[in-house]
Amino acid sequence: MKDYRFITGPLLIVLCIMSCTHRTSHELNVAHAPRTKPALELMRFTIQAGAFKNPENAARLSDKLTKDHGLDATYFLASDKLFKVRFGNFATKESARQRAVYLQRKKVIDEFYIVRPEDYSIARQKQYGTEYLREALVKTAKDFIGVPYLWGGTSPDDGFDCSGLTMTVYQLNGLNLPRNSTRQYEAGNTIGKSSLQKGDLVFFSLKPNSGVTHVGIFIGDGYFIHASSQGGKIRIDSLASTYFTAHYVGSKTYF
Repeated sequence: MKDYRFITGPLLIVLCIMSCTHRTSHELNVAHAPRTKPALELMRFTIQAGAFKNPENAARLSDKLTKDHGLDATYFLASDKLFKVRFGNFATKESARQRAVYLQRKKVIDEFYIVRPEDYSIARQKQYGTEYLREALVKTAKDFIGVPYLWGGTSPDDGFDCSGLTMTVYQLNGLNLPRNSTRQYEAGNTIGKSSLQKGDLVFFSLKPNSGVTHVGIFIGDGYFIHASSQGGKIRIDSLASTYFTAHYVGSKTYF
C-alpha cells in the first residue's frame, strides 16, 4: 500500500492517539456528532480504452496516462474477463473525445469508448434508491477478489494500493472518490460501526504514529473487502478480528 500525502496538525495528533491507545469503536465515534460533508463529485464523461488479458499491461497503461499525461486513470476486470482502463473526468463528451483522439494519434491508446454520466449506477439511484447503489458498490468490489491490483505496473510487493481499490470501485459507479486514504477519510461523514451499511468505508492505522494508512469497503454482516499488503491479494476480512479491531480508526459514509 502507498499513500503519498501526510496528515498534519490536530488531525494527526488525534489519529495517533487513537492508534496508540487502541480505543474502542464506540469511543472513537460517539465523542462528537458527525459533521455533514458535501456529497462526492459525480463522474462525468470518462474515456475507456484497452482490453488486456494481463493486468500488468492495464496497470502500465494506467500509470502512463497518470504520470505522462496528467490524467487520473484506473483499471478493472470487465464482464468479458479482460482488463480495461478508464481515465479522465471531462465536462463534455466532445472534450473527452478530443483528448481520446489526441492520445490515439500519439499511439498511447488504440480503440476507445466514451462512458457517459447516465451509464453509472449513481445515475439510477433516483429510480431504484440508495440501496441499489450500495449493492452495486459491493458487487463491483467483489469482482476484484482474486485480481492482482497493481499501482504503477510494478510488483504487488512494491505497488499494492488499498486506496486505489476503493477509488476505483466508487468511480466505476459514478462517484469521484479522492485518490488516497487520508483524503477519503476527510471527505466522508463519520459513522459508528453499528451504523455501517454496504458500500461505506472503514479505515485503519497499520503503522505506529502514522494516522490513516489503510481502507476497505464494508460489504455487510461485519465484513469488508480490501487490498491486503499480506500476499498482495484483494480479499474479505472481518472487522471483528483481533488485528483489525486493534488498528481500527473509524468509518465513513458518503451518502
